[in-house]
Amino acid sequence: MFSSKLKSRQADALARAFLCLETEEDCYRMFEDLFTIREIQDLSQRLEVAQLLRKQTTYTEIVEKTGVSTATIGRVNRALNYGAGGYQLVLERMGAGEKKETRE
Repeated sequence: MFSSKLKSRQADALARAFLCLETEEDCYRMFEDLFTIREIQDLSQRLEVAQLLRKQTTYTEIVEKTGVSTATIGRVNRALNYGAGGYQLVLERMGAGEKKETRE
């Protein structure tokens, strides 16, 4: 079982809040209330960078495609290789969802 260094009563409540969301619209409502526009953009870019890194895209290509800094790419790459596995978990589940949508 995974044990996060971030675990706290407040973080538990935040996790439960996200688990309550059922649709993209629910997520956007929560995003707009919880995050700044810049934070949403940054988080979205990091997820895109993680997807590109998993596809073996070079740093140069990622910079050209997304406009993020190489420092951000490096940070995401470290998380992919040495982090808690959150990116892998989400990307695998998103990929499974895309395959299901394609088949239907």
